[in-house]
Amino acid sequence: MYAILDIETTGGKYNEEGITEVAIYKYDGHTVVDQFISLINPEREIQPFVVNLTGINSNMLRNAPKFYEIAKRIVEITTDCILVAHNAQFDYRILCTEFRRLGFEYERRTLCTVELAKQLIPEQPSYSLGKLVRSLGIPVSDRHRAAGDAQATVKLFKMLMAKDSTKTIIQNAVRLDPKYQLEPKHLDIIESLPTATGVYYIHKSDGEIIYIGKSKNIKRRINQHFTSTNHKSKKIQQLVSTVTYEATGSELVALLKESEEIKRNKPIFNRALRRTIFTHALYSFTDANNYLNLKIDIADGRKKSITTFSNRQSGKNFITKAVEDYSLCQKLTGLYKTKTSCFNYDIKTCNGACVQKEGPEAYNERVEMLIDKNSYANKNMVIIDKGRDIDERSAILIKNGVFKGLGFFNLNYQINRIEVLESIITPMQNNRDTQHIIQSYLRKNKKVKQIIF
Repeated sequence: MYAILDIETTGGKYNEEGITEVAIYKYDGHTVVDQFISLINPEREIQPFVVNLTGINSNMLRNAPKFYEIAKRIVEITTDCILVAHNAQFDYRILCTEFRRLGFEYERRTLCTVELAKQLIPEQPSYSLGKLVRSLGIPVSDRHRAAGDAQATVKLFKMLMAKDSTKTIIQNAVRLDPKYQLEPKHLDIIESLPTATGVYYIHKSDGEIIYIGKSKNIKRRINQHFTSTNHKSKKIQQLVSTVTYEATGSELVALLKESEEIKRNKPIFNRALRRTIFTHALYSFTDANNYLNLKIDIADGRKKSITTFSNRQSGKNFITKAVEDYSLCQKLTGLYKTKTSCFNYDIKTCNGACVQKEGPEAYNERVEMLIDKNSYANKNMVIIDKGRDIDERSAILIKNGVFKGLGFFNLNYQINRIEVLESIITPMQNNRDTQHIIQSYLRKNKKVKQIIF
């Protein structure tokens, strides 16, 4: 029995991807006897290029089940089956990663139609699913969606089984996913590391730092570096001698420290990273009718931005939610291009700023509330977050809208004056990256304590 599947993901860093859609067809060698198709809420952002490729966006997944809600069904439909996929190593890795997050070791035999096709139909110009099925006259609909690609894989697999008349190639191709064997030195390094949140430093034998990263679980992240098969990870595996770390407790502190340490040390395997960690920003301007307009645009250091985003889709998601939360106009936030009224006004959920039915004073007041909430320009504030121990907290200091640095304090130590706080703060650089890190973190972690002074 075979379980022929296709998975669509969020994209992103290796082993940090999430599943957005899955399609599984249970195939007995003749016909499909069962099937399971579902969108999945990955609980993380979808990379813009993936949205463009698959058409799956965050709005479509808002009410979709989370992976843990459909995990049992996946186990049931694939029990006693060989998993078949086009590039099976990828789909199987993603499935195993999701199950591992639930504390479940998922193990199945796998069969890859890419490898089979190369043996049974040699000299094809391309073995990508789209080009291969097209060259073989196999119809495919809904390309880059799980159901469409899985159906195409079913038809391809049926053809491959017919071509392998002796069945020897398919039998030899079936295998359990090979477990990557860690070297003894890698095992020793992993054993010495904590599961804590913090910044880690990968060193060569002469002590030189070759990579700096942050993680909410340092031990697990280093294990990923040592088991990954991409080019950068393989080079790190060859050169690593030791890994040191600094626990931070707070992910925000880890992000800020990572950013500063990379700029200061310039490790060889961090240099390939993007110069900036954001690409788009939110800007405001006043139109001819005195209404405050908002616009997501490409980040430009010469302009004063309200807040920044890692990509355009992230900015669009923010504006869409802001329209809802602050009763803003789709037209004046750049979401709905029209010369007349916006769609929300037509369905009576916009107050009519788009057609001057609502005055600019009342409308602008709500826009200013949004700007004040999401910008710390000219503000004096302290962000209080987790510390390294249960009786400790971290403090991030911002004065006049400028990030000054961070530090830690004991809960038994009363800090009631700014002078006392400044004495425990380690000064750090203020730049566009630190502003983006802080603003993004506060957007995603609304319960973090902020003290305005």
